[in-house]
Amino acid sequence: MIHRNLIKGRFLSLSPLLVFLLLYLVTSLVAGDFYKMPIAVAFIASSVYALLLLGGMSLSERIERFSSGAADPNIMQMIWIFVLAGAFAQSAKAMGAVDATVDLTLTFVPPAFLAAGLFLASCFISISIGTSVGTIVALMPVASGLAAETGLEAAYLAAIVVGGSFFGDNLSFISDTTIAATRTQECAMVDKFRFNLRIALPAALATLLIYLLNPAHIEAVAVPQTIEWVKVIPYLLVLVLAVLGVQVMVVLLVGIVATGAIGLVTDSFGLFDWCGELGQGVVGMGELIIITLLAGGMLETIRLNGGIDYLIARLTRHVRGPRGAQAAIAGLVCMANLCTANNTIAILSVGSIAREIADRFGVDRRKSASLLDTFSCFTQGLLPYGAQLLMAASLAAISPLEIIGKLYYPLLLGLCAVVAILVKRRKRASL
Repeated sequence: MIHRNLIKGRFLSLSPLLVFLLLYLVTSLVAGDFYKMPIAVAFIASSVYALLLLGGMSLSERIERFSSGAADPNIMQMIWIFVLAGAFAQSAKAMGAVDATVDLTLTFVPPAFLAAGLFLASCFISISIGTSVGTIVALMPVASGLAAETGLEAAYLAAIVVGGSFFGDNLSFISDTTIAATRTQECAMVDKFRFNLRIALPAALATLLIYLLNPAHIEAVAVPQTIEWVKVIPYLLVLVLAVLGVQVMVVLLVGIVATGAIGLVTDSFGLFDWCGELGQGVVGMGELIIITLLAGGMLETIRLNGGIDYLIARLTRHVRGPRGAQAAIAGLVCMANLCTANNTIAILSVGSIAREIADRFGVDRRKSASLLDTFSCFTQGLLPYGAQLLMAASLAAISPLEIIGKLYYPLLLGLCAVVAILVKRRKRASL
């Protein structure tokens, strides 16, 4: 039975999120300029409004609650990744790793297959390392370099990397979303994987087909005569360590050391020049870090005001059958994701409620786990204030909205997930 306290949430508690969306999305779309309203300004305005909504406490108490959300361990871990990613990206660029990797790509990948090849690489890396952010950190500098060399739109290549990064985030056995979904639904990972594959694989194949049937029109570029193989080593090292399951922050630290060592040996820069590049990379992540802190604090006020409880109560009160139950589970995790900007936290927030709905209306727990994971990745892939799009936009020096306009995979993943709810399959004892 759904707990009665869930009905105490108020719709007003969700309004800070609406204020942000109106200020950022609507203003940018109406103005026709994605840079007209800085995302940090939109978050400041919505955060101030969110603080005003917190009743029954002093201003200092409200700020303390807001700050506790900003200092959440998940938020702080993301910030550490942002700092190290900025340092690695700038160090690799200064050392020449990006240029060398771009030369390698242009030498061995035919122009007509560049987009498809980049998507396949993103899918492979993400399913190997189980993290979308890690995939974006590894491939975005290369994608930006390819954009500069080929004349392709940076947002287009960024969208390819972001889309592929969610393929593995949704399927990998070591992905935190997979772990959260299977644990909350109390089912085996391999069973959830089989259910998920029916949804994710058609979406990935359809996306790949789009890239193959619509080859990118690349400006004539001279094929490099020589490749500085030694400068490709940092990226290869990062990818190998990631595939081996090494923690992403350790991977980035190793990458930073590798770029520094190779840069010094090849006279790409001096010691103090390298330190300056590292500092520049960290400073370049400043806006992203500020946005992440503001988002964490604002979303915590929504939770404190009962926003997530309100959504749970509203989305589950009219459930009547298995399909309605599946739709409710999908809606729950999507709305929770909007309010948390973190697909893992969204799954953990509504996981127990989803399991209760599944048991009550005869939905296979393997299916509910698959729906939780799939719809959370679908939503996260389209959030302009989610870590993945913010990271990709920062590394490519573009707006998150520009990337969203070029995304295929998250949309197709959501479409396939809806079809999976509508199409009734015959029950089988085992898969």
